[in-house]
Amino acid sequence: MLEVTAHAKINLTLEVLGRRNDGYHQVRTILQTVDLADRLEIDPSSSLQVECDHPDINGEANLVWAAANALADHCGIVPRARITVKKGIPVSMGLGGGSSDAAAVMIALNEMWELGLGPRDLAGIAAGVGSDVAFFLTGGTALAEGRGELITPLPPLPSIPVTLICPAGTMPQKTAAMYSALNPSHYSDGGVTSRLIQILAGGEFVIESVAGLTHNIFEQVVYQALPEMSGLWNRLRGMFQNPLRLAGSGPAMYCLPSNEREFRIASNALQPYGVGVYLVHTTGPNSASNRQAEAEPGPT
Repeated sequence: MLEVTAHAKINLTLEVLGRRNDGYHQVRTILQTVDLADRLEIDPSSSLQVECDHPDINGEANLVWAAANALADHCGIVPRARITVKKGIPVSMGLGGGSSDAAAVMIALNEMWELGLGPRDLAGIAAGVGSDVAFFLTGGTALAEGRGELITPLPPLPSIPVTLICPAGTMPQKTAAMYSALNPSHYSDGGVTSRLIQILAGGEFVIESVAGLTHNIFEQVVYQALPEMSGLWNRLRGMFQNPLRLAGSGPAMYCLPSNEREFRIASNALQPYGVGVYLVHTTGPNSASNRQAEAEPGPT
């Protein structure tokens, strides 16, 4: 049996440059993994089976199913594995849990099936599975462009504490609704992202500077797509020294840098509303997920 972890992500910046001819939007975003994670177990099997402890994403509804099939199709083999997904990342929050699971499974199955695919091959397959999947093959800190599948690694952030806030409930077709709320006035040239890349490349005063450069264009339309976010945002007003930002298309929010005091204040304030509050840390590419699959010894 192989066991792997798959970590969540936040978007340090998220800019939309315009709408593409294929219907997708052109984005420029800096992605960052954090140490909130799912756990996956992969066993040999006579067929492909995907089980998840979240009932809405079992079997073919799970992106892991698409990832395993895409990998097998690329290599001309029949997909044979039993994959169990144990969720630690809240679902449909903009944290990339499904994409991270898909990337983790691709790496594990590449080993289990002895396919011998390199990083470039895996990235090409991942891009066809989902926009964020290629990023999670390495994790850490990276620039994502195109529709999110074109990945350029960046100098990693040090380990920084982050308070992560996940509202109760989800919205069907949330990502589509958020993009539909955008209009040309929300499009930009990617300049905010470029400024943060310069800070990361410089390597000095990164922690002091990064909070002031975090940015997410969806914050300008979130109340239109998710009206209930207004009340939550107001409850959090004044609790954090640094700005609250949406993670991806939301509704999860984060504060970076944060600290244990802010985490506890937010936890106590939001407990009556069923909101999940986590204190997590940014991770580098080598620890973004346990990509070196651990073989479990079988019975003797």
